[in-house]
Amino acid sequence: MGYRVVMVDLKEDVDDRAREISNNTGSFCIGRVTDVSDYLAVKNLASSLDDAENFSKLDVIVNNAGVNLDSLFENMSYEQWDRVLKVDLYSMFNVTKNLLPKMIENGHGSIVNISSMSWMGNVGQANYAAAKAGVIGLTKTLSKELARHKIRVNAICPGFIDTPMTRAVPEKYRARFIERIPLRRVGEPLDVANLVGFLVSEEAAYITGEVINVSGGLVM
Repeated sequence: MGYRVVMVDLKEDVDDRAREISNNTGSFCIGRVTDVSDYLAVKNLASSLDDAENFSKLDVIVNNAGVNLDSLFENMSYEQWDRVLKVDLYSMFNVTKNLLPKMIENGHGSIVNISSMSWMGNVGQANYAAAKAGVIGLTKTLSKELARHKIRVNAICPGFIDTPMTRAVPEKYRARFIERIPLRRVGEPLDVANLVGFLVSEEAAYITGEVINVSGGLVM
């Protein structure tokens, strides 16, 4: 879409993957190894972008970090609770807080936060559901606070999308889940990415504070 993109991940090969995307699409994309659940690490990332002439302005933030460590609440450890909240919710504070000043300085922008249909509650996912519900509360609040800066904030709630996280689900459970989806298929990452692309574009200039499901009709 013409954006200069910074991909952030814990994986050491993130810059190689970013370079591959650049070569395949003719776009400008770099990768930075950063733990977005660590506030100081994100602060250092923001400072490094300030020093890079190619990133003198910021138009878009997509908060997409996520992990799940499922367990019934009675068996859930503090470590399982803490890790999921830090990655799935605290990361959104860390990234947005540290990059927001640059966006406010520009006087416009779009933030897209990836939540989940699990925010409504799901057996074995008290930590994940709490984090994803927090994402929606954060989105609604920021959309009201940042409108005066012409910054729009929206959330997307993916359903059952074909990712490494969902591929770990045993096949018999996957089949049962797909039967519950009106469109009778697993979603593709592009189904979510296309909506992100729309929400950050000028075509969505009058949309803010919204929570949009991408679930094949599973959530209506």
